[in-house]
Amino acid sequence: MKRIFLILVLLIQTALLSQQKWDIRFYNEIVGRDIEVFADNNEPMPMSAQFNFKLNNLASTLSNDEIVVIPANSKRFLITKFSEIKPNTANSFSYSNTYNFGNALQEDFDADYIYSLPFEKGKTQSIFQGYDGKFSHKNEFALDFDLKSGSPILAAREGIVVQVVNQFTQSCPDISCAKYNNKILIMHSDGTFADYSHLKYKGTVVKKGEFVKKDQLIGYSGSTGFASGPHLHFAVFINRIDGKRTFIKTKFKTSESDAILLEEGKSYTKNY
Repeated sequence: MKRIFLILVLLIQTALLSQQKWDIRFYNEIVGRDIEVFADNNEPMPMSAQFNFKLNNLASTLSNDEIVVIPANSKRFLITKFSEIKPNTANSFSYSNTYNFGNALQEDFDADYIYSLPFEKGKTQSIFQGYDGKFSHKNEFALDFDLKSGSPILAAREGIVVQVVNQFTQSCPDISCAKYNNKILIMHSDGTFADYSHLKYKGTVVKKGEFVKKDQLIGYSGSTGFASGPHLHFAVFINRIDGKRTFIKTKFKTSESDAILLEEGKSYTKNY
């Protein structure tokens, strides 16, 4: 059993090295004649994991490729238990996994929530790329606000900051530069996430784990990453285990309407 345990640790370590940005750990313990697999999730948001097991004379309480959601800030969360099938017979196990942030099983969300325009009161800003935009929003419900570099960005909805990236200076109008997006990711109370991207270098004023209020200053606009010029990219989504996102249309309060979907090419004023 010790030899098998060492092999397992190597497999899990490989998975962790490929996804280092999330603070989550998987490990196993022998409990009597069973083997239990646990997770420590030190992130301020749930994490989803999908496992593939190779078992010899062992049965798992979790099926292969089944997705399990690990709560935020949880310790020793039980993933599965392996139990021997035939007593006094040799057994072995190994497994691999993939994981991603958020509840990958989520379907419901607050479709009636009214978002606040993510810029200062008294300002009028245009949408230069809207939903399903031809440049970089194909099949995405995302909005690009035409904000000058250094413009204050305010939270469109209250939530918990779960990721802050602000160290990049590079940019280019090609998808290859998306890895250089400076951004803030905020999780809302309904489990959705808001992505505020292309912030300026060191242009964030909030920290991971911090709760932010609606209309609170969170950072400053820029043109980092996949961008042809300064602007704010804003999108709300549910994350999936494979990295794909289910994007959600968002209604905003403007000076003209209490709840409206913003459209490409139009300008909107914030009077609140």
